[in-house]
Amino acid sequence: MTAARRTDARRNRELLLAAAHEAFGESGPEASLNDIARRAGVGPGTLYRHFPTRAALLAAVLQERVDRLCARAEELAASRPADRALAAWLRAFVAHARVNQGLGGALLLEAPDAPGTDDCHRRIENAAAAVLTRAQRDGSARPDISPDDLLRLTLGIAVTNTRRGPEDEARVERLLALVLDATRTPAPTPPPPPTAETEAETGGWDGQR
Repeated sequence: MTAARRTDARRNRELLLAAAHEAFGESGPEASLNDIARRAGVGPGTLYRHFPTRAALLAAVLQERVDRLCARAEELAASRPADRALAAWLRAFVAHARVNQGLGGALLLEAPDAPGTDDCHRRIENAAAAVLTRAQRDGSARPDISPDDLLRLTLGIAVTNTRRGPEDEARVERLLALVLDATRTPAPTPPPPPTAETEAETGGWDGQR
């Protein structure tokens, strides 16, 4: 294959992925493959040369979205304080899960053994571990929560809030705020105020009897 043909093939693949992102976002994982080819400005044959099956296209789209989510974790870790990076990445994860849960489920139905599926889960958990561990090290996140705990909590928000109305968005923010509050290191409990009995036991306010 010549350099020009390789460039054309790479460009066609990028166009197909962009069109698939758009079509799956509008119509779900059952979006028409012919419509995706049309949106990309190529023929169905070109689509099938790059993605022989629907599962192959679903896997490629999901992989690209996971790439973006993991890159976001690195970007936030490099640019924001640990607690803010954790909060921002969890918002990004909830948005990712709300958009992609249908794609992941469809991929498992189409091809349960599709290569890369386990790798996507592992990479997301590693990204969660990176932002969470950083927050735990600086004391802003409680030490007894694991990346898996965090992902399960936030995934629950995504699974139960798939609609996009203003009320739904407000509910997602409220639930995410509750998760973030549960993640923070609890403030130390102040000692109880002195009483007459405790002062008598310790020798009075001035330490004198």
